Amino acid sequence: MGPSPPTAHRSRKKRKPEHSTSNGAVIFDSSKIEKPAFPLVAFFWPAKGTNTSQWIILPLILMLIFLFRWCTGMWPYSGFQKPPMHGDFEAQRHWMELTANLPVTHWYFHDLEWWGLDYPPLTAYHSWALGRIGWLIEPEWFRLYLSRGADDTDLKVFMRATVVLSESLVYIPAAVLCVRQLARLHNINAWEPSIALTALLMQPATILVDHGHFQYNTVMLGFTLATIASMLAGRPLWSCVFFVGALGFKQMALFYAPAVAAYLAGICISPRLDAPRLLGIAIVTLASFAVLFLPLLLGTAYDTYRNVPLPSDATLPPLLSSLPWTPSEKAWYYPYLTQLAQAFHRIFPFSRGLFEDKVANLWCAIHTSGLHKLHNYDSALLSRAALGLTLASITPPCALLFFRPRKAMIPYAFAATAWGFFLCSYQVHEKNVLLPLLPMTLLLATDGGIKAATRAWVGFANLLACWTLFPLLVKDQLRIPYFVLTGLWAWLMALPPVSIGAYTVSGEEGGLSVVSKVLHLGVYATMVAWHVVEAWVPPPNGKPDLWVVANVCFGAAGFGLCYLWCLWRLVEESGLLSGKGPAKRREEVSKKKQ
Repeated sequence: MGPSPPTAHRSRKKRKPEHSTSNGAVIFDSSKIEKPAFPLVAFFWPAKGTNTSQWIILPLILMLIFLFRWCTGMWPYSGFQKPPMHGDFEAQRHWMELTANLPVTHWYFHDLEWWGLDYPPLTAYHSWALGRIGWLIEPEWFRLYLSRGADDTDLKVFMRATVVLSESLVYIPAAVLCVRQLARLHNINAWEPSIALTALLMQPATILVDHGHFQYNTVMLGFTLATIASMLAGRPLWSCVFFVGALGFKQMALFYAPAVAAYLAGICISPRLDAPRLLGIAIVTLASFAVLFLPLLLGTAYDTYRNVPLPSDATLPPLLSSLPWTPSEKAWYYPYLTQLAQAFHRIFPFSRGLFEDKVANLWCAIHTSGLHKLHNYDSALLSRAALGLTLASITPPCALLFFRPRKAMIPYAFAATAWGFFLCSYQVHEKNVLLPLLPMTLLLATDGGIKAATRAWVGFANLLACWTLFPLLVKDQLRIPYFVLTGLWAWLMALPPVSIGAYTVSGEEGGLSVVSKVLHLGVYATMVAWHVVEAWVPPPNGKPDLWVVANVCFGAAGFGLCYLWCLWRLVEESGLLSGKGPAKRREEVSKKKQ
């Protein structure tokens, strides 16, 4: 018989043997006996050194995270029994009834004073699908005008279930794939990625915002994880598709856009110019945007065919008047142009101001602290200042990623860019902090990611973010879920204020530097003291927001440290200072040992 025909099958990359660990899950006591480095590792200890199938471990993780999500959902939500506008729960419910009851051409025009639709088209399609399902279950939940402020218990269960369902279809599968791709890139032992995955899916801020306050951020974050996973897998065209999905669901995915563009452009010129790849990325991106807006345009065509007029109170979008020509209302393209212009006008509301409510970023800290009152300046000037400072903060990480497009740099670049946007950008919400937290928490799945040095910084960012969300969560009556989820996560990761395990490790053994320990413990002490004061000491007369302002200022300072740390680690990973990245140096050390 002749030789067997060649096959396209590629064998999987071999993992490190189970008795060695590069990720920091195992430590040794004085008797040189292995033991878990922190409580979360202890839960997975039986899987260490065995061939336990991931199909056994993964269902356990999913059951755990579902339990805490559903328990959080039992508590009140944003705007519960708080007329007249209620809150984000009512906004999401209203978008479901709006899209399910009205023609497509009315979606971005209808009653803009009552939670008018201001998210990209994929959110509209998502709301339409959920609204149609809800209408089949109980039409009274989604009767236009008549169901406003509905707080029926069954409606609450349905809405909470839609968050879990949406998350299960997008975020969780993408998280599993992304963590596995990172583990494969860094050659992490087979059981350790499960620890990082659990820490990611148990992020308290994400659970509190989406399953407590009530939003669908995890859909956008799931598309972002799929984008990163595709980059790590060497599939740039798929990363374009998934990132357009992220942008199409929530415009705040723009926080990641410069890093995505920098990496995709970088791999087209390094190590040599790859024109076909660049052309493919451009074509797939444009095609993805076309598919994103296609249902909106098809719906417009159908309504135009039926002569469906715009709402009687509709005003034409300002973008139409800024065009270099005056479009005729009788032109065939006029209805489509009007819909697109209105959608962009609603998605990018530059007239709303520099920031909303009290958010722990640079502008709000400057304004609310009294350091400088920003309302004295023209909004156009503030917009330009925010743009300039944002560009200054995101240029270093994006430039590094562009000129040295290494896969190991992707989480650091995403995190640093998102921190830059959060701290310096325009129209930032307190919930936008979820964006830099996602790639920063992914670092747990990298080489040495759950050693004390990296784990402490990842935990610091996550717990500080929850603390800055506390004033928002108190309004939603989520004080107890806040303490339970943040306390549980801190204990699982051996972090303050529950444990100082991550801070007892010396720098030689993978711990933090003395300076980082002092900064972290000082911020943790401030957070604990703030909670004591907020609970027992009323603010002085004439300054009812004093404690919230203190939260904003300390939070912004802490997030600034997170930005600087991510940027410094990105520089280290790029090898800019030494000529070799950490991954290359680790490879050389491994060869010497052999």
